[in-house]
Amino acid sequence: MLYIKFKRLIDIILSFIGLIVLSPIFLILIIAIKLESRGPVLFKQKRIGINKTHFNILKFRTMSIDTPKDTPTHLLNNPEQYITKMGKFLRKTSLDELPQIWNIFIGQMSIIGPRPALWNQYDLIEERDKYGANDVLPGLTGWAQINGRDELPIEVKAQLDGEYVKKVSIWMDIKCFFGTITSVLKSDGVVEGGTGVKKEVTSTKKTGSS
Repeated sequence: MLYIKFKRLIDIILSFIGLIVLSPIFLILIIAIKLESRGPVLFKQKRIGINKTHFNILKFRTMSIDTPKDTPTHLLNNPEQYITKMGKFLRKTSLDELPQIWNIFIGQMSIIGPRPALWNQYDLIEERDKYGANDVLPGLTGWAQINGRDELPIEVKAQLDGEYVKKVSIWMDIKCFFGTITSVLKSDGVVEGGTGVKKEVTSTKKTGSS
């Protein structure tokens, strides 16, 4: 598809601009993280990339260094005990995801696409296989993220990811991009320690208000 090649060019240009323009914010966040808690500034975690290859996703560290590794936050027992004060702010504003701009720039991710699953989230990976959602570059944000985010059960999340893959277009990406801005400002769908309330998928006419 011609748009997929064009989409990669957009990713390169926008991620390069983002790395430059956001560098002052990166510096401020790095200092704030180091002042609050010991440990590395960046958090690396093995995730599933295109065609189920593995790569290390980058995030600003939001949890203490004694947090159990390779465990989704919602599966931790009392996850609040591990999240730092700065980490809570980073998660609520999604600023912890900013280092993934580098993942996008080097071609491991796209700006828009299914969020990359943990390497051991076998149930989600299997569900996405049904919809071809493992066969595209994972994204910084996507259709599922503006239609429920942490609130979505795995089956619904995979279905939305498949819906995106089936209907990928510049218009779909624009809707996801601006829908993400709205969701972040409203902190929609952020649930620590659980998957939240199950939501049904009704139609692609949803614009990310839920």
